[in-house]
Amino acid sequence: MWKLVIVLLLLTAPQMDGQNKAQPDPEQARILTLENAWNQAVQQKDASALNMLLAPDLIYVEYDGTLMDKAQYLVSVESPTLEPVRIVNESMNVRLYGAVAVVNGVWRENGTKNGKPCLFREHFIDTWIRRGDNWVCVASESTLIPAPAPPRQHS
Repeated sequence: MWKLVIVLLLLTAPQMDGQNKAQPDPEQARILTLENAWNQAVQQKDASALNMLLAPDLIYVEYDGTLMDKAQYLVSVESPTLEPVRIVNESMNVRLYGAVAVVNGVWRENGTKNGKPCLFREHFIDTWIRRGDNWVCVASESTLIPAPAPPRQHS
């Protein structure tokens, strides 16, 4: 299991263009890598990988307002009604406050829900804390981004 997490962390490490962008703080890069590992774990429905990323006292607020603890969140990820095909984060930003990191960005997921194609785009805010040498997410909240309205037809 640890091998899978390590491979995910190495494969999803952010690649930076040294000529155009400043190197991120190593802790910021580590948090971004953990965010990407979270996506992979959800996509693969890997509760044991998620268990390592999420604090025991996690507070998770889903886009529809559903409040979940860690156990409830893990059950929701394993639900057979949702089959994610691809999950990516866009425009992530990490702010460090000592042993606390706050990440905001956009989560995009496509797949099937109840056998029908679905696409979710959500703004999210995740709060990570450093416990010893590890970072764990203690709180996550997301807000659904509505699909753009179709263009109006002129008569």
